[in-house]
Amino acid sequence: MLTTNPFDDDKLREECGIFGVYGSETASAVVALGLHALQHRGQEAAGVTSWDGDNFHAHRAMGHVAGNFDRDDVIRGLPGSVACGHVRYSTTGETALRNVQPLFAELASGGFAVAHNGNISNAMKLKRELVKRGSIFQSTSDTETIIHLVATSSYRTLIDRFIDALRKVEGAYSLICMTPEGMIACRDPLGIRPLVMGKLGDAIIFASETVALDVCGAEFVREVDAGELVIVSENGMRSLRPFAEVRARPCVFEHVYFSRPNSVTGGQSVYGVRKAIGAELARENPVDVDYVIPVPDSGVPAAIGYAQEAGVPFELGIIRSHYVGRTFIQPADNIRHLGVKLKHNANRALLEGKRIVLIDDSIVRGTTSLKIVQMMRDAGATEVHMRIASPPTRHSCFYGVDTPERAKLLAARMTVQEMADYIGADSLAFVSVDGLYRAMGEAGRDAALPTHCDACFTGDYPTPLTDHDDIAIPDQFALLDERVLV
Repeated sequence: MLTTNPFDDDKLREECGIFGVYGSETASAVVALGLHALQHRGQEAAGVTSWDGDNFHAHRAMGHVAGNFDRDDVIRGLPGSVACGHVRYSTTGETALRNVQPLFAELASGGFAVAHNGNISNAMKLKRELVKRGSIFQSTSDTETIIHLVATSSYRTLIDRFIDALRKVEGAYSLICMTPEGMIACRDPLGIRPLVMGKLGDAIIFASETVALDVCGAEFVREVDAGELVIVSENGMRSLRPFAEVRARPCVFEHVYFSRPNSVTGGQSVYGVRKAIGAELARENPVDVDYVIPVPDSGVPAAIGYAQEAGVPFELGIIRSHYVGRTFIQPADNIRHLGVKLKHNANRALLEGKRIVLIDDSIVRGTTSLKIVQMMRDAGATEVHMRIASPPTRHSCFYGVDTPERAKLLAARMTVQEMADYIGADSLAFVSVDGLYRAMGEAGRDAALPTHCDACFTGDYPTPLTDHDDIAIPDQFALLDERVLV
């Protein structure tokens, strides 16, 4: 398959986005609108489940929200004042409709639907134990593990069973759950994955990012706190904090890449932080060039910050076409490379004879950076330098982000100079870990008390990684292909 977004294929992928509405006459339509705003978080599949007071209704489909949830007949088939939805991206395990969320099951207490952003890092261990006790799994998603834990809990009330289930899981999760009694929204005790709360008239809304509230006209209320459960029902709203309090460590990559620039996370403008990262990058790694060139679109805010700090003109040296999606053609080998130019082209008249510095948000495998550098040289640039608005990605993520195995991460097996030689750049530099924290308004990274999950840069994982540690066990290999990140 030839993909026509070559500058996006070598990025870390956020695995999904979630959105829920309680108390709106047009709940499913509002959810569909919210999912449009979260499409960047998951582009493989989308689903919406609603509750009309008597029955649950669901529509799940492969592909984007547009085309699947912008039809009147689909929305009419999702009646009710309560609804939740999910956009999904995964590269591990099976791509199939049975894994598209929200997942739904009939429990003893009634219907239970769940939309999940994150990854349960002990899901395979829990699944083995549940299967031995008689559980029958219908999907290959780690999210289903939560449903089975709720179903098999010995506690009496649904909320107590739900809390009991969460106490057994490790890793990262933001969840929106629907039951006949109401809606539950929660974050893991470390708050690794994001979740915010808003209001639309009398309706309560939960979403992965504030931009989804903006798109549907809702007012931002606050973030759901780390370790908090918010329960909304006809009796009102209440908050529970059933876990021992620990220092929150939200994912730092939300600031670097995952969240949309016009979102607010951790009380900070994502766009503002990305500009500040670019400024830090300019102070730490200056270079004598004619132009600062962003790698579109994710490199733009950092490039603006870099240019302003360095006093070097910001120019669009790479022009992106917004009218090209994906093509599934199988071209001959001698024209396969032309796919790169379908979506991004060099601005030859600007670049010829110039020294430039390219600004991008990250380097994962390095294949994309190599193409970009060569594209700039082919367009006549005399020097091509590269600056990256994040530290080197040396470690895999196990908290709901699609990361290659560590052996495929360029920074895990090469020095910075070796990476520069590999991609063909005249020089290469990354913002430091401390510089990244300074851009977020901190003095630097406190090694004893880090404020974010930055394991992809530092290898400092804030939770146990049971499934990863157990991979060496022989019978574990039988389960590896079943794992699906969500």
